[in-house]
Amino acid sequence: MLQLTVNDNNKYTVEEADGATLINGTEVRPDISKLPNGIFSVLLNGKSYTAIVERVDQTAKEIDIRVDGQLYTTSIQEPIDLLLSNMGLDLKSMQKAEPVKAPMPGLVLKVLVTPGQVVNKGDALVILEAMKMENVLKATATATVKAVKATERTAVEKGAILIEME
Repeated sequence: MLQLTVNDNNKYTVEEADGATLINGTEVRPDISKLPNGIFSVLLNGKSYTAIVERVDQTAKEIDIRVDGQLYTTSIQEPIDLLLSNMGLDLKSMQKAEPVKAPMPGLVLKVLVTPGQVVNKGDALVILEAMKMENVLKATATATVKAVKATERTAVEKGAILIEME
């Protein structure tokens, strides 16, 4: 079961039961086709809609979808999220992305990310030259770049914060 919140105020429960999709307990049978241009064609209850996925934030479990020109921001809560919420815990606030720090003194050769960019675990963030070697600093988890503190072609000390994550 999933709990969807659309535009911060409309809540929907989505379940799969006996091969059918139930939204708030009512069975729905949408016909969804992905077109070659990335647009989705949706037929539901005799009506046709076009949908475009504009943003997916896997860390925050949010997705922005534009349906017939109207933008819908949807947050998704899975069963574990609902359980933790019922226990008074918020998994999102507990998951703090650590800032990327210089592991040694060196020269920032290249910054590969920009603020607001979503990065996945293992993505290259910064190239740091230290002891005549290039070191690629990578993301340790999926996160969003909050701020870039490093400037290309500048020296940094060990422990200096290069990129802040959220």
